[in-house]
Amino acid sequence: MLKSLAAAGLFCIALTAPAFAEEMMMCDDASMMKMDEMMKADTDPAMKNDVEMAMKEMDMAKMSMKDKKTDDCMKHMDNAMKAMKKK
Repeated sequence: MLKSLAAAGLFCIALTAPAFAEEMMMCDDASMMKMDEMMKADTDPAMKNDVEMAMKEMDMAKMSMKDKKTDDCMKHMDNAMKAMKKK
């Protein structure tokens, strides 16, 4: 019985992992452009500070990508996405 519950739990985790992976952006030119477009499209005055913070994070992500520091790039892109989702 315990083995069945453990197997079912692992199965559920395996199914949800791709959903989380899709939400996380990759550190590449296409993802950078997508984030830039999202930031430019957000013209809500209430989001001005969040957009500015996201832009700073994207600048740091671009520098990290240029220096081939993928982990840092991903961290900064994730921070930028979080800033944009504070609506």
